[in-house]
Amino acid sequence: KVTIAEVEEIVEVGEIPAEDVHIPHIFVQRVIKGDKYEKRIERLRLTKPSDGKTQQSAGDKLREKIIKRAAAEFQDGMYVNLGIGMPMLASNFIRPGTTVHLQSENGILGLGPFPLPGEEDADLI
Repeated sequence: KVTIAEVEEIVEVGEIPAEDVHIPHIFVQRVIKGDKYEKRIERLRLTKPSDGKTQQSAGDKLREKIIKRAAAEFQDGMYVNLGIGMPMLASNFIRPGTTVHLQSENGILGLGPFPLPGEEDADLI
């Protein structure tokens, strides 16, 4: 079995800080540089700027209350394994200045609200 990684660019060893490398080299046997590396967003979803008039339903308010209560349990430096659904949304309410290390079996890209118009980033969608 061989794992091949297609990359945007090839750099010298040590050019990228170790904490920014997401796949250890022991899992990759071949590296190829893609010819035309195009970053596309298949289905762009944006957050509409709030006009302050939109009302939350009773169900949405209860859901948010539960999520905020779960987020209140986060302590600085915690490692948290997030479940799918409401547990994943608790990350939106981590207190400022608190560091929480998040992990999820299904990945955590797309965590948080959708970007505002002009803030979309193909690397994060």
